[in-house]
Amino acid sequence: MNIIKKKNYTNRIQILCGCILFTALLCSACGSNEQPDGQVYQIYCVSNDETKTVTREYVSETEDTGKLLGELFAQLGKMPDKMEYKPPLASGFGLLGYTLDNGQLTLNFDEHYKEMDVTKEVLMRAAIVRTVTQIPEISYVSFTVQGELLADSTGTAIGTMSKDTFIDNAGNEINAYEKVNLRLYFANEDGTGLVEENRRNVVYSSNISLEKLVVEKLVEGPVSEGAYPIVDPETKVVSVTTKDGVCYVNLGENFLSQPYNASAEVTIYSITNSLVELSNVNKVQITINGETNISYREKINLSTVFERNLDMLAVPDGD
Repeated sequence: MNIIKKKNYTNRIQILCGCILFTALLCSACGSNEQPDGQVYQIYCVSNDETKTVTREYVSETEDTGKLLGELFAQLGKMPDKMEYKPPLASGFGLLGYTLDNGQLTLNFDEHYKEMDVTKEVLMRAAIVRTVTQIPEISYVSFTVQGELLADSTGTAIGTMSKDTFIDNAGNEINAYEKVNLRLYFANEDGTGLVEENRRNVVYSSNISLEKLVVEKLVEGPVSEGAYPIVDPETKVVSVTTKDGVCYVNLGENFLSQPYNASAEVTIYSITNSLVELSNVNKVQITINGETNISYREKINLSTVFERNLDMLAVPDGD
């Protein structure tokens, strides 16, 4: 009788241990599926063949913008164990500093930044911008080199960028260049009307929008005979954005000067008519360093939202 009781007691112990072990394994399995604490961010880097951006996950528990930005910068400079990709901030150039003001982050790099070829530079820039704009307090990013605004291969300032600035194709690669046909409007000889200039297969860097490309080409001036410039070539294109069919063109103060004989109306509608040629633009508003309460050449109030005006087209001689 005692032997039977001892066996039953032993069996109970074995069953209890089995239950405890099963419960521990179950908890362990459930724990492995738990989501990590904190916010998940995508760290963008450049593929080894420098044809596209690639991502990896990083989890941060901080909600402080400054600390989070420091963490993301550290991740953008972290070398992978097996060299699966190229981190942007470990690519031969240095970040000298940065400022964050009203949602715009300005990054200042050393002179080595300019040593990259065009394709690699676009990819590196895209990786950095896409990473840091995941922070809710950062909407736009601009790059400077030794304090000077970064310019493209033509010498045109690139200006502010957002997460939507960079276009992916089907292969998830960022196109370095695109081709487009543009219809631009410049002044006629006496500056009283507009003449049309058609440009075919214009090559441009796809890191800028078509709207900004149009404005930059207008600032550069015409290339055909019979067309004349409409703005000071020193005019800075601060930013160009489009929302709900309205294109907002923010220019530097040099726009207010006029070294040519184009009238105020010709200048305004050169910009407006050229932009409205784009399918996504219906109206245009022009600002000077973000200000609209300005009378352009004491004739046109820039708080106006302008629409296409075909009456400004000059009538060819003989018609």
